[in-house]
Amino acid sequence: MSLTNKMLGVTTALLCALSLNVSAEQIEIKFSHVVAENTPKGQMALKFKALVEERLAGQVVVKVFPNSQLFGDNKVLEAMQLGDVQLAAPSLSKFKKYTKKLQVFDLPFLFNDMAAVERFQQGEHGQKLLNSIKRKGLQGLGYLHNGMKQLSSSAEMATPADLQGKKFRIMSSDVLAAQFHAVDAVPVKKPFSEVFTLLQTKAIDGQENTWSNIYSKKFFEVQEHITESNHGVLDYLVVTSRDFWYSIPKDIRKDVKTALDEAIAYGNEIASQKSEVDKQRIVDSRRATIKELTNEERQQWVEAMKPVWKRFEKQIGKKVIDAAIAAN
Repeated sequence: MSLTNKMLGVTTALLCALSLNVSAEQIEIKFSHVVAENTPKGQMALKFKALVEERLAGQVVVKVFPNSQLFGDNKVLEAMQLGDVQLAAPSLSKFKKYTKKLQVFDLPFLFNDMAAVERFQQGEHGQKLLNSIKRKGLQGLGYLHNGMKQLSSSAEMATPADLQGKKFRIMSSDVLAAQFHAVDAVPVKKPFSEVFTLLQTKAIDGQENTWSNIYSKKFFEVQEHITESNHGVLDYLVVTSRDFWYSIPKDIRKDVKTALDEAIAYGNEIASQKSEVDKQRIVDSRRATIKELTNEERQQWVEAMKPVWKRFEKQIGKKVIDAAIAAN
């Protein structure tokens, strides 16, 4: 064998070895979230993992860390920027230090129902908001639903005047604080994990949350009255690091995104079903009285809280708010 042929043989062997090493290097996606696996978010994460394993076996591996095993929502975005986690789904209110535009989802009585929320999110302005955090090195990939928020309290709430002077727990959101100030209530920013104890000890008078959270966290057992206000939305943003996302080869990234879109749709369907089921479970328990607002009563709440829109219009953008209104 000539020297040239020997060199060609060695070169070919080296290229094959390199090719095998590249193909053997799997892309790892650590998906961190804060809830149990039997929740819509937990089920979405497991569905994503299953779809990726089915379609991209050997190329991408997804590791799911539920129940804040890896990071809580207050730390996960910083960890993502450092490359310690690749996927998360914090509530939209957690992004206020990264962008003010996502505050649109906290505005009271902006959306009539979850169908309107979905139309806005899938429309032009909703999709643009996925890129509103890119300057911070983050990329929104999709919206995951929990549901519309209701009000619970130790006393009946038929009109905005019924909230005067009452303490209501809220997430850390300036918009939500303004919402309760608008009806002369006292907003109290406290972690979600403390709400039951705060209600049980009567350190606060009430809170706002979705049917699934009110049921799963047993708030209805320590709150005699729930007003079906549907005054706001509680959703999550599925997010990743831009550095990580665009480091994935384009063809693989496309397949990962398709799997994620399907998993989000799956999780949103579960959330919709769970909302109705959990509301009925609360009704059947007879532990709390549910107040359904008449059109006239609802209008009183809308008129009392609507000035909050104008207050945050400059931060969010008038076009964004108008697009949300048009989605109803």
